[in-house]
Amino acid sequence: MSIFTGAWDFIVDPGNWSGDTGIGTRILQHLWYSVLAVALSAVIAVPIGLLIGHLRRGEIVVVSLVNALRSLPTLGLLTFLVLLMGLGVMPPILALVILGIPPLLAGTYAGIASVDRGVVEAARAMGMTELQVLFRVEIPNALPLILGGLRNATLQVIATATVAAYVNLGGLGRYIFDGLALYKYDRVVVGAILVAVVALVVDGLLALVVWASVPGTGRLRRTPDLTRL
Repeated sequence: MSIFTGAWDFIVDPGNWSGDTGIGTRILQHLWYSVLAVALSAVIAVPIGLLIGHLRRGEIVVVSLVNALRSLPTLGLLTFLVLLMGLGVMPPILALVILGIPPLLAGTYAGIASVDRGVVEAARAMGMTELQVLFRVEIPNALPLILGGLRNATLQVIATATVAAYVNLGGLGRYIFDGLALYKYDRVVVGAILVAVVALVVDGLLALVVWASVPGTGRLRRTPDLTRL
């Protein structure tokens, strides 16, 4: 029996989907790690991106920070965090947060900075405060790029969340690391297939959200009518 046949038989067996170590539980664990990491990344990256994009200052800082964070190897960073903090859920979550910050920061900054300056100045001329300009003009127009950054961050985090199993946590990475340890390479393929499927499904859903946020016929209209403000 080939590795791929064994992997397929494992996936389609209903008995492997239930229980604390079943596929269903592993998928939920994987999604939980991913959602938590992306949410924490957004809490850090989005406000910074909004501020720098609105003020049009600090672009060099954004570019340098994004490039620096993208150059960090996630597994190496995880190993360092484990040595620093010990085993537990925090080291892999922090490693995934650092992975998710660059696309969110870049997407948020690029979205705000790309808003037509004429629209922004017109809003200011009508007496809108800076917060009103940001939340009622810039963010609605920048939403497609902001959501695009969220989509990229989510895809990268889901694909990399297998590292949680490196420190004996759950998730789909459990199949990969356990399979390697036991020389059961069909289980490694199971983990790889399931991670790819989960990533593609989530990416497809987020792609629909991004599409819906783009101004145009049949989609959300984001350019405000300043004459009614």
